[in-house]
Amino acid sequence: MNAIPEKTIERLSEYRRTLLECHAQGIQHIFSHVLAGIHGITAVQVRRDLMLIGFQSDTKKGYDVEVLIEFISSILDGKNVVNVGVIGMGNLGQALTKYFNGRRSKLRIVASFDVDPQKAGHRIDGIPCYPMADFEELVQKHDIKIVILSSPTSIASQLVVPIINAGIKGVLNFTSMPLNFPRGIFVENYDITTLLEKVAYFVKEAEENSDSSSE
Repeated sequence: MNAIPEKTIERLSEYRRTLLECHAQGIQHIFSHVLAGIHGITAVQVRRDLMLIGFQSDTKKGYDVEVLIEFISSILDGKNVVNVGVIGMGNLGQALTKYFNGRRSKLRIVASFDVDPQKAGHRIDGIPCYPMADFEELVQKHDIKIVILSSPTSIASQLVVPIINAGIKGVLNFTSMPLNFPRGIFVENYDITTLLEKVAYFVKEAEENSDSSSE
């Protein structure tokens, strides 16, 4: 199978989350237009994404929810559990850890790291927190492949070299500073401030357009 586009991977993850919720509610089949409506896209896009990963099904009753969950999981998940570390255990890091841990059987947060001595050496939400000075050694020890970066933006650039040296393969960056890594390390920069300002802009535009049309 050829490389799947990033946007398709994102939608497959979203589909699976919806399908898991449907399965928990006892829903056995779902049509492409229903799945599309939940995600604000077209049924054509849903069918295109599923065809791209080779999924075929008799859609007279809609997609079999359980079968589709298993098929998407076979695409998204590896055979082995992937260990994840969190760098920065402030309010955001703790919230991310609490929300995410245990939600996916193939992804597991096994360690966190912080420069604050009041956090390092303790367990936070059941996850051991270590000093950043031990980062590279503990990445190897715990076989950590991915890090979630939730440190203060002011020190984000200082973490690039330790992450590279430790052999990390993927970075989910929640700081407001976009970070670049060499080929072989996949990075997703997730800037909450920019996204919130984007939403605020479109809210402003909608309100201004509404005001002008009412004049």
